[in-house]
Amino acid sequence: MPPLSIRAGIGSLKTPAPPECYNPRFPSHPPISLMQTFAYSLKGYQDRRALSLLLLGFSAGIPYSLIFATLSLWLLEAGVKHEMVTMFSWATLGYSFKFVWSPLIDALPVPLLSRVLGKRRSWLLLAQGLIIVAIVLMSSINPQFSGGLNAMAWGAVLLGFSSATQDVVIDAYRIEAAPDDSAMQSVMSSTYTAGYRLGMIVAGAGSLMLAQWLGSTKAHYVYSAWQQTYWAMAATMLVGVAATLWVREPVAQQAQTAEQNVGDNVRLLAMFVLAVLAFVFAFRQINTLLPENAASPVAALLWETLRLAGSLLAAVAVGLAAVKIKLVRADAVRRVWIAPLADFFARYGKRAVLLLALIGLYRISDIVSGVISNVFYADMGFSKVEIASAVKTFGVAMSILGGIAGGVLAQRFRLMNMMMLGAVAAAATNLLFVWLALRGHDVPLMYTAVGLDNFAAGLAGTVFVAFLSALTNIRFTAVQYALFSSLMTLLPKTIGGYSGAIVKQIDYTGFFLFTAALGVPILLLVWWADRVLFRDGAA
Repeated sequence: MPPLSIRAGIGSLKTPAPPECYNPRFPSHPPISLMQTFAYSLKGYQDRRALSLLLLGFSAGIPYSLIFATLSLWLLEAGVKHEMVTMFSWATLGYSFKFVWSPLIDALPVPLLSRVLGKRRSWLLLAQGLIIVAIVLMSSINPQFSGGLNAMAWGAVLLGFSSATQDVVIDAYRIEAAPDDSAMQSVMSSTYTAGYRLGMIVAGAGSLMLAQWLGSTKAHYVYSAWQQTYWAMAATMLVGVAATLWVREPVAQQAQTAEQNVGDNVRLLAMFVLAVLAFVFAFRQINTLLPENAASPVAALLWETLRLAGSLLAAVAVGLAAVKIKLVRADAVRRVWIAPLADFFARYGKRAVLLLALIGLYRISDIVSGVISNVFYADMGFSKVEIASAVKTFGVAMSILGGIAGGVLAQRFRLMNMMMLGAVAAAATNLLFVWLALRGHDVPLMYTAVGLDNFAAGLAGTVFVAFLSALTNIRFTAVQYALFSSLMTLLPKTIGGYSGAIVKQIDYTGFFLFTAALGVPILLLVWWADRVLFRDGAA
């Protein structure tokens, strides 16, 4: 059973209004109007912390868009097959496994930098430096050359890893910057989402328009145009660097004075490196045992699941061996990796499994469909300028509006009710793309589909972030939030990697019907979780 404060925060599933107006935990008071709620919400956006999350969100949106969307069009212009293009989305699986190294971010300082900047800001600066290196590395690779795709894959993996690390630190920073202040958390979630989407506009629409202006088109591929585009994107990360130097270290983090000794830190880091090497080795070796061409995307997904499971077992085995031979102390491992997970299960008991299922499946419909979206638009005959205008500019603006709407409505209505609305909207808007697939090159319909889909995604994303933040214990912010957000993308990204192969078999109409159908069981899961966890068990 979770503590009362957490149960009440999620059970009422409203962000508390100002005391003089209305507290949703005490419904005897009359509710304030929606306009009053909106006016009160706007005051929070003037807070320094809100601006800091806007800037940090911008720095998080840049790399994600570069590997999740922009890279697919670069590879498509270079003549890479659709099936291979969508598999590059697996480079973002670093976001799905960030919970593995997030305990190190909670536990270990960055040598020298932590003394000057503090633990959170030093990790932020390190991650941003690695992001810039990865983008520059990718810019130096022409995917048309021999070995170019393999090199690009490694560059994308580095970008995904460093970007996921940045996200871990930003999420921890956001929660620690306003502990026990759910109203401010909603505000910061909204500004973070807005900044994130602005970063996606720059790295999405901006990069596509720049590449085309520099001379690269689908009919005439120019490597130097994409190289210079990625150089420009690396430069935009300086906004994040400046924000990191400007923001203040969270008070909650400053109060955590207990640190492990240097020897424990080095041993924990060594164990992590060995486990990663074991994972990579097993992943490559298992690949030689699997069939080169699976009969269907489902069979291919099954093989890849077995491959991933075997690799994870190898990494765990190395970690256990490190403890067995006393390379690291068992109590240090328990404190860093086990205690955060034990805390979550201690608070929620058996119901934690239902929570994890909801977290892991909630965004499956829009994430799976999003992997192939740019390829879909190109196949429908839309130019890079049309894609940039509709998807990367108008669409992102609509997602920002959806995020703001989600932040405001979460202060007025129960968050689980908003979670249900977000789940319905995310699944239903996929049907618009079925219509677009049947119509082909239809610009007004494209804007309609993209606009409504992004508004739904922005709303669902904001309320989901608020939901995850309420589940997180301030003692283990980086680890627990990383676990939640990792689960959110793991299965969708894995399935999304085969979206090109799925489309090849059932075409785009069948694919978008499939992604819409994926969202239907989520409605049942949201209803069940609300009833079992928050209505029956609420204070």
